[in-house]
Amino acid sequence: MFHKNSEKLESLIGVNSRFTGEIDTKGTIRIDGYVEGNIRADWVIIAEKSHVKGNIHARGIVVGGRIEGNLHAKEIVELKNKGQVNGEIFTTKLTVVEGALFEGRSSMHKLELKEDSKVIELPAKGN
Repeated sequence: MFHKNSEKLESLIGVNSRFTGEIDTKGTIRIDGYVEGNIRADWVIIAEKSHVKGNIHARGIVVGGRIEGNLHAKEIVELKNKGQVNGEIFTTKLTVVEGALFEGRSSMHKLELKEDSKVIELPAKGN
């Protein structure tokens, strides 16, 4: 998930923390505790012992813990071997590792081309 040019971890909900409310942050957030509410960030990491009740909107979401809610990812959702999702997943790329639990529906869509992208058609060769 992380590359040289990707976002660094900027926010953390600790293992003994309980948070109720909306989270809207830039960069990457890691959840190790309990969150009840919607999360919006660039990248979201749900650790193994965490529990989230709410919807998540991000570029990418890695699920190692438990989520009760819908996931909306522009790029990728990755369910790790102890990850559990009860809800709908909307993403471009979905990875489910053996052992993960997923109850719900998934909807995958293609990446949309940016407006300034141009498709170049090459003429067919003549006989």
